[in-house]
Amino acid sequence: MYTRHSGSLRASHSVAPSKFARPRKFNNSRPRFGGRKITNKRSRGERIDFSRFIKKNIYVEEKPYVSKHTFADFSFHSQLRKNIARAGFIHPRPIQDQAIPIVLTGKDVFGMANTGTGKTAAFLLPLIEKISKTKGQAKRETVLIMAPTRELALQIETDFKNLAFGFGMFSVACVGGLPIMKQIREIKLGVSFVIGTPGRLRDLIDKKVLDLSKCYSVVLDEADRMLDMGFRDDMVYIIGKTAKERQTLFFSATLSSEIKKLTEQYLKDPVFISVISGETAKNIDQDVVRYRGADERLQKLHEVLKQDGSDKVLIFRERKHHVDELEKDLKRVGLKAGAIHGDKRSRERIRILDSFKKDHINILIATDVAARGLDIPDVTHVINYDVPQTYDTYVHRIGRTGRSGKKGTALTFVPG
Repeated sequence: MYTRHSGSLRASHSVAPSKFARPRKFNNSRPRFGGRKITNKRSRGERIDFSRFIKKNIYVEEKPYVSKHTFADFSFHSQLRKNIARAGFIHPRPIQDQAIPIVLTGKDVFGMANTGTGKTAAFLLPLIEKISKTKGQAKRETVLIMAPTRELALQIETDFKNLAFGFGMFSVACVGGLPIMKQIREIKLGVSFVIGTPGRLRDLIDKKVLDLSKCYSVVLDEADRMLDMGFRDDMVYIIGKTAKERQTLFFSATLSSEIKKLTEQYLKDPVFISVISGETAKNIDQDVVRYRGADERLQKLHEVLKQDGSDKVLIFRERKHHVDELEKDLKRVGLKAGAIHGDKRSRERIRILDSFKKDHINILIATDVAARGLDIPDVTHVINYDVPQTYDTYVHRIGRTGRSGKKGTALTFVPG
């Protein structure tokens, strides 16, 4: 979270309680894959063919995407152009190249894009431009951005603060696990961008604090993930509180029947944009590591982590206490590791993620809270120390590496 200060990124230091954003109707049911369920301790989830975790990369130096536009082609405010340059943006990425000109026209958009494709800037830039033109007008507009996790919402707010620098626009991150009273104060002071998770947003609406009747721009980022997490009712309720004559932008990595229903219900003549890559990135080298017993598993993990090229490693575990145990094991042998899961305080989780992004630690152990929505640059390895419950979870986990055309490695530890 950040304190209100126009044109700055001054961090606040409020103590955060340890709860997640309110989980509403969380759906723990998982589809089967290939028939009967596994009979070992993994009592829930699919029967997954481990051979699907083995796929040698066919990395080919692809020709760079040739964009139809440059950032100079977009009719952006001069200050926004400066912010774009300071952010290091040179050529629009595919989703930015295709979505920005459409969003600037005010049309609804349904964008299919994986995480790490630059879609945050694809909606933030045109919406900052839109709101900058309403400054000083009697009609005060609000932008609502909904995201599935607090980490993604906080990341979007950080990106907003960088891209909206110098405009005098304010934002609030409405997420669970951070002090609600601070969020209430920010809203009452007046904000242009409301960025949050469905549970906390609904809480603030129910408390008569958040009024979205002047919200003419709505973004649902990772809409499919919000549905997976059981937030459908909240999403529908919150959208229903926004202005009827609004611009609505949906972004999703998949096009399920439920997503199609929502788009048909809430988007008006949307422009469909897809920059989706294949099932798993071609440039991720996927393999399994066989082990017999806990000691051999830990020994083999140490060997992987000490290899050349294991520069930035994200390790997934299924249970929170196993995350903590592995962190202690790795620190005991002198490795720079950190851990995040739902029982960690928000402030602590943010600090650890920041340390990983800035390479102060090079190993991050996490539950699936980190599987989607986090844009962590230059992750060289994703390790599934526990076999994921579903293949879909596997795909999302390994999507943290091999991003932006770089090579990546995904290893899954399996017994036997």
